[in-house]
Amino acid sequence: MRHSFFYGLAVFFSLNVFSATGDPQLKTDHPWYPGELSCSTFERLFKTQAELYTRITGKPVQSDEDKALASWFWRNINYSHATEGTADYWDKGFNKGGDSRNREYWTGLFAHGFGLCGTTHSQWTVEMEALLGHCRGRGMGVTGHNSFEVYLTGGAYKEGAWALLDHDISTAIFSPDGSRLLSIKEVMGDLIRLKNPAFKPERQRGWRVAGLHDEDAATYSTFACAEYLAGYSGPPPKIHLRAGEAVRRFLKPGLEDGKTFVFWGMNYKAGGIPGLERSRTWVNQPEKMYGSKNGSGHAVGQARFANAVYTYIPDFKSGAYKEGVIDESAGQTTFEFYTPFVIGCTPPNDKEWGIYDVGGKNGLIVSGKSACPVRISTDQGRTWTEPAPLTAGLDLTDAVKSHQQYWIRFGASAQSLADAGLKIRTVCQCNVAPIPRLHDGENKITFMSSGAGVLSAGPNKDQAEARIVEGGFGQKTVTLELASPRTEVPLEIHAASWQSSGAPPAPAKYQIDYSLDKGATWQPLVKDWQIVRRDPDPADFWGQSMCYGNIKLPDSASGPVRVRFKNDGGRQYLKAEAHLLYRVANPGPTEVTFSWKEADGGVKSARHVYPSAPGIEDSSWTISAGKNVETLWVDYASK
Repeated sequence: MRHSFFYGLAVFFSLNVFSATGDPQLKTDHPWYPGELSCSTFERLFKTQAELYTRITGKPVQSDEDKALASWFWRNINYSHATEGTADYWDKGFNKGGDSRNREYWTGLFAHGFGLCGTTHSQWTVEMEALLGHCRGRGMGVTGHNSFEVYLTGGAYKEGAWALLDHDISTAIFSPDGSRLLSIKEVMGDLIRLKNPAFKPERQRGWRVAGLHDEDAATYSTFACAEYLAGYSGPPPKIHLRAGEAVRRFLKPGLEDGKTFVFWGMNYKAGGIPGLERSRTWVNQPEKMYGSKNGSGHAVGQARFANAVYTYIPDFKSGAYKEGVIDESAGQTTFEFYTPFVIGCTPPNDKEWGIYDVGGKNGLIVSGKSACPVRISTDQGRTWTEPAPLTAGLDLTDAVKSHQQYWIRFGASAQSLADAGLKIRTVCQCNVAPIPRLHDGENKITFMSSGAGVLSAGPNKDQAEARIVEGGFGQKTVTLELASPRTEVPLEIHAASWQSSGAPPAPAKYQIDYSLDKGATWQPLVKDWQIVRRDPDPADFWGQSMCYGNIKLPDSASGPVRVRFKNDGGRQYLKAEAHLLYRVANPGPTEVTFSWKEADGGVKSARHVYPSAPGIEDSSWTISAGKNVETLWVDYASK
């Protein structure tokens, strides 16, 4: 049961009595999986991809084709085909109300790491947009599959041509003379020969046709539907650790006891382990992809989900709890929570889609000695769950599963909670590939914290609706307003819209503007965004599209920021979202801990405390490890 709540935040307290960690990130010098600091922005990602491609192939990344192949190679070894769980994007219930794909790039990469063909290729359009330019990637419907084409220029591609580049089934097909990648239509015309890995294998330049399974390339027998601008990007992944909070990422399912499985996706039950899994993938065996003679092979559990466990113990006595509070009074204390990952659950049954059933556990557990009621909101405070009494292990998973944010309200003052021993544990699913790993021998660790936090009005429709100040969804314009939660300095805005664009796409120019003076004046965030079609096109199109972008705010910015979406084609906005990055007040030190296993079976750990230095990379820490190192977990804690 839920009831409406009119919210007006009034937080009047000083921010100078506590500290927190905004956006801590690491990378190691692991040859394949160094960690999030190597891939958490497009600039970092493209640098990592180019260095890896050159190291493995011996070829520098210079042309469009080089860039696209380097991107394709990296995604093959960091993302797998499997059925991820959906969120209640349209506020109608799971898989109801509209398109249920997760089309957001960073969430797909960091929270899931798994997706079906249409999902992952929708997300990958965003990477091609950043790498090569506007409308240079598109999802393509073929026989029983959603594939991908990238538009390449220069060299053998001359002024420009589409090229098949499908990472979902690890397929790139070169011309018989090996001079260039072929398009889907070109492959269709000579499918029997071209799909055969034994046909002139030297033409493939070390990339096996259908690298996961020899029969996969048979799918290119039709050319059916184009999806332009089928994905979008929100803010790059940022962890904000409040004072008294830590996050520990486990590289294998099972958490601390090895048998608590918390996930968000189809329950494959592969090898007796619940949750997402992929047996044919290059993930966790990246060294075998280039030059492969036999494909990836089949190994149960080759790729599985990982977990991120947040543990928050607010310190009410020192005042440090205020870092996480967004509203408090004599009768209540309300905390916020945001994560780049997705809150999972232990399903109540072993059905394939048990995650959607009532009775999920272990996603959010609150403990404390207090008789106060507890409520949850996942729509920015518009509605709240019915109160539940705080107990030693209150499980609120069903209220938050599938989400990346929630507010939690305790029906008691901070003063009365001082001796309650309050502890909030949130368990998320995340992709194993971006977690920093150790290797045998000497490990060089690099740390950086940008000092930023994030407030998100989205991706769910109801989360954005809570911030609408003009217009609305289903209309031709909509305006959202966001303000940092504790009057922190706003740094950057990321915004995206999802609109009905027509099939074929109707002519329209899409705009996203922002205002720092409550709409008196506006500045462009995205200007004259259009769908650019390039021949050959199929006969059918996806009738929707995305418009997205980001902008750094001027140093003088303060107070709320408005974001307005509009277009000149009369197209309706199905939903939109905006994310405000802000400067975390008084950033403090961060304690980092690694745990790993060595050849003798012994478990070892190493810990290091980094002083607060937002925006500065610190490579002073090294870890000496033994042989056959297996990274178990990595922990960040705000000190």
